[in-house]
Amino acid sequence: MLDDNTRYMTYALREAEKAFEAGEVPVGCVIIHKGEIIAKAHNLRETLNDPTAHAEVLAITQAANHLNSWRLEDTQLFVTLEPCSMCSGAIVLARIPKVYYGATDPKAGCAGSLMDILGDTRLNHQPEVETGLLAEPCGAILSQFFSQIRRKKRQNRNKIG
Repeated sequence: MLDDNTRYMTYALREAEKAFEAGEVPVGCVIIHKGEIIAKAHNLRETLNDPTAHAEVLAITQAANHLNSWRLEDTQLFVTLEPCSMCSGAIVLARIPKVYYGATDPKAGCAGSLMDILGDTRLNHQPEVETGLLAEPCGAILSQFFSQIRRKKRQNRNKIG
């Protein structure tokens, strides 16, 4: 039987799979409040033509609407990829106390990899962060997605040449 944190990250991974199927970068997010999933989302940047349509931002908006408050106290955020600067900023502003992420993002991660917005003591809120939860499957879906994109680009170049 899965522990609660693993179970919640599995739900986030399901959201990432939905993004993959839609041709979006496969990142998924769920937000938990008192043991209940109150928000779930996946990347929709391509679908919505919106650079802010990251899984975390969409889930934060859903959770705020659900709780009728921008303060997401007593919540936990589970996301398959380390949050970027925008999402980390939104997490801080929403006062989310606990963040779990799967795969690290050395090129854009702002929860300890590239920079550490979530741990920056100059800000008025620092969530507790747990890394590496289901890191292997969270990273694998991203690798598969980008491998598929590179393969399609090679095929298109070969057709032209």
